Amino acid sequence: MSRVEVDKIQQQCGTTLTVGGGACKTAVVDATTVTLGRCGGTVSLASGATQSGFGRTGTVDWITTPKVTGDSPITGVTGKGYFLNTTAGEITLNLPAGSAGDIISMADYAATWQTYKVTVAPNGSEKIGGENENATLNTEGQSVTFVYVDSTQGWVNTMDSTSNVRGGSFLTATVSGACNTLATAPDCANVKVATFLGPGTFCVSAISGTAADNTVGYMVVAGGGSGGTCCGAGGGGAGGYREGRNVPIDNFTASPLVANAPTNAVTVTATPYPITVGGGAAAVGPSPARVMGNKGSDSIFSSITATGGGGGYGGPDLAPATGGSGGGASHGVCSSGVGSGNTPSTTPPQGNDGGAFTSPSPSTTDDGGGGGGGAGGVGVGGPCASPVIGQGGPGVPSAITGVAVVRGGGGSAGMRNSPGTQPNVPVPGAPGGGGYGGGSSGYPRPLADASAGAGTSNTGGGGGGAARLAPNPGGSVGTSGQGGSGIVVIRYKFQ
Repeated sequence: MSRVEVDKIQQQCGTTLTVGGGACKTAVVDATTVTLGRCGGTVSLASGATQSGFGRTGTVDWITTPKVTGDSPITGVTGKGYFLNTTAGEITLNLPAGSAGDIISMADYAATWQTYKVTVAPNGSEKIGGENENATLNTEGQSVTFVYVDSTQGWVNTMDSTSNVRGGSFLTATVSGACNTLATAPDCANVKVATFLGPGTFCVSAISGTAADNTVGYMVVAGGGSGGTCCGAGGGGAGGYREGRNVPIDNFTASPLVANAPTNAVTVTATPYPITVGGGAAAVGPSPARVMGNKGSDSIFSSITATGGGGGYGGPDLAPATGGSGGGASHGVCSSGVGSGNTPSTTPPQGNDGGAFTSPSPSTTDDGGGGGGGAGGVGVGGPCASPVIGQGGPGVPSAITGVAVVRGGGGSAGMRNSPGTQPNVPVPGAPGGGGYGGGSSGYPRPLADASAGAGTSNTGGGGGGAARLAPNPGGSVGTSGQGGSGIVVIRYKFQ
């Protein structure tokens, strides 16, 4: 059964049909309320047709073909949304001339804006947020919407999402802080590595529903201790070294410290994690007095704290230099002792003791102190007339960043130098950043320089102990080596 009801029909003229009342000589349905379509039906515009007079409801029509670096610069169109793929490089989007109510959106297509940014440029003298300046989008997974308000503020950002919600069963995170980076691991395309050379934040924005997938591997290294000053001062201890793997999610080649502890990962939640990177201890001297080296600063990630390395001894009457690894003993009587490592105690141990002083007591010939302890072993003691006097304890290698690097070496000791009795032999710091002993043992340093070498930055290496130049005992004492700064590395599977 069909039915057509018409209250009023006039002959159509021209190309416009008005529904709901209108112009003369135009077909009219004369009614106060006009309903188009039916329940469950669809009202569509013909192909190529446009609408007017309906206004916008705060949404855009998304262009689902992503724009790439080769398309830059892109001329934006109001009412459109753009997926911007910066995998191959940066993109610039030029905003259109704005009028009140115009709207435009952008989204990070491949979660790469933190590596290659998007620049949003205003049209001519128009503004973005009240300033006639470009806007920079450089956050991973970011999406933004701009609405043009007026000539005072121009385009105003009304929506900004950085949640980077993506499918998969792994973590999503960002990093902040100067010199800190987040990159795909060179040894695994499914793993990201967050490297902190200074303070910052590791911000986890999304986690998996599976607890095992919410784990991260880590390496936390504290700042190294500085060497002491004396006739032959002890080397500074390496900063505490702590490492864990999230086996079997990611089984990178870790240091020997965790070879027998593969399950010591950290489980994270969707929250920011403040990162502390310990600084290396300041050097001491130059001074004729016996001066103790300084202790390095702690590094912290979540529940993991690595303790700063102990300072090197500057004399037998000074207190022990404990820390992640202990400072080495000074020249003098054997009772000067050594700095204890792994203090406070952790499992696996975060470091080792400093080297002892083993020359006869009292000493009457050239001699040097003990080397600072390293992550991989105790510092070497100071036997008289030995070519390895006071060598720092060794560091340990780890490939958590995708490339094996040795960190956490102890600083070497200084040595007293009497003319003609001790050869000018090298006393290198341990692998991973230990300093050089000063004086004649600090080859190739000139004999006129009794200062010591520093621990390498971002390895937690201990600084070298200073020495006294000939003639003894009236020679000057050099400056000790400062400790190397620490580092924090977090490794996780993201796809």
